[in-house]
Amino acid sequence: MDILSKIEGLEAKFHEVSLLITDPAVIADQARYVRLNREYRTLEQVLGVTERYKNAVRNLEDAKQVFHNESDPELREMARAEIDELEPQIPALEEEVKLQLLPKDPEDSKNVVMEIRGGTGGDEASLFAGDLFRMYTKYFELRGFHYTVSSFTEGAVGGYKEIIFNVTGENVYGTLKYESGVHRVQRVPVTETQGRVHTSAATVAVLPEADEFEVHINEGEIRWETFRSGGAGGQNVNKVESGVRLRYNWKNPNTGEVQEILIECTETRDQPKNKERALSRLRTQIYDKEHQKYIDDIASRRKTMVSTGDRSAKIRTYNYPQGRITDHRIGYTVYNLPAFMDGDIQGVIDALQVAENAERLKESEL
Repeated sequence: MDILSKIEGLEAKFHEVSLLITDPAVIADQARYVRLNREYRTLEQVLGVTERYKNAVRNLEDAKQVFHNESDPELREMARAEIDELEPQIPALEEEVKLQLLPKDPEDSKNVVMEIRGGTGGDEASLFAGDLFRMYTKYFELRGFHYTVSSFTEGAVGGYKEIIFNVTGENVYGTLKYESGVHRVQRVPVTETQGRVHTSAATVAVLPEADEFEVHINEGEIRWETFRSGGAGGQNVNKVESGVRLRYNWKNPNTGEVQEILIECTETRDQPKNKERALSRLRTQIYDKEHQKYIDDIASRRKTMVSTGDRSAKIRTYNYPQGRITDHRIGYTVYNLPAFMDGDIQGVIDALQVAENAERLKESEL
């Protein structure tokens, strides 16, 4: 299929969206305005790549015309050099254009709420959950992402039974969504006296953060409680009721079933800020529940969304005796475990993205 025929009309669409996002009526409709802004940025990126591709194709044709029709040896030699330079570039640019033409997951550009929970393995699972949290925070530093911890429960000997945190930055969900699932560790726990290798697991969930207007919440039905935050932070944390707890009865629009959602937030010493962040997490949880059918329809994403700590639903194994990491979805194995646990995880994310894009290109017949 001719790629150039695929990108016809994109310029007109881009011009249309450019005008719409300056229309006061559109700006007043926040949901539509945000959606169109995302579309504008996507089209801008697509058109940038397609313009480079069209220029390369046009310049190659011009160079071939000169080479075949020009009698001046010097001009022919210059044209030959340009052909040699451009011909290898065209296939790579064409692949880049194809990837840009694939439908984007509208949630890829969103910030996320991440949850790490110790699964099977008791104290060792909590320690491993702590190691995963450290791994991700190191990765965030490398990528320029920012994170804030909403709540956590420490393990008996260290690490976390559960830790929930928000991550913000550019294309955060599109980058981190592959991390959802069960992560399995094989190593000698610090609690093991016989030197035997144990297998434990922790679950990671990556949820796209909901925008305020995407979810309807009747704030009058939220039941709020306040409490004193524990842990470090000085006198204020222990004496002032800055921690907040909300309870909300959510009705499943598909089944009519009512479920209570409980959220605690002790992120800051400021009670109003904790309330605001608890509300944000409530929106995200409801958004995730209400969009479950949409999530289920995306096969590549469904493979990575795991909600149980059972070892059999693993996506990745961290084998300490061998210094090996294996991602079971694509058979990706590397032997750089210390660097990986220090945040060097971009390689596996890149490999997962390449595998997903290859499948999507095959399906789209581009």
